[in-house]
Amino acid sequence: MTEDAKFEDGREAPLNLGAMEEEDLKVISSLAQDAVFPITEMSWQPAKRRFGLLLNRFRWEDQGRERHGPERVQSLLVIDTVLRVASQGIDRSDKDTILSLLSITFEPGADGAGHVLLTLAGDGALRLEVEAIEVTLKDVTRPYRAPSGKVPHHEG
Repeated sequence: MTEDAKFEDGREAPLNLGAMEEEDLKVISSLAQDAVFPITEMSWQPAKRRFGLLLNRFRWEDQGRERHGPERVQSLLVIDTVLRVASQGIDRSDKDTILSLLSITFEPGADGAGHVLLTLAGDGALRLEVEAIEVTLKDVTRPYRAPSGKVPHHEG
């Protein structure tokens, strides 16, 4: 007998998710919300058509938060089939800048192409022109206690 996997089956396992459709991207966006990363942890590889971020992701899916406190985990967010990358409101010359990811959305174009938009706190954004949605989010370290000891909170 086979059953579909349920969210609860994941428990404390690391995430390794892929998105090939806009609906899947919404799941990755919700799990990556409030991730923080140094500006130096962005990588654009034009020859491979790949853009990647090493994020310190808040573990929204963690069911044991009351037991051990809020946690973060380092995760790789990789967007493939990238043709161009543009940024707004980001000073890439300031290597000490820490960015905070608010959302990942898709602006459709023709024939499955379009733009993946990474919206950042403070009115910053990254806009990636893609041939198709091909995004992965993979945890690459063990969870660690969130340095702030708090759950991110948004007003309004």
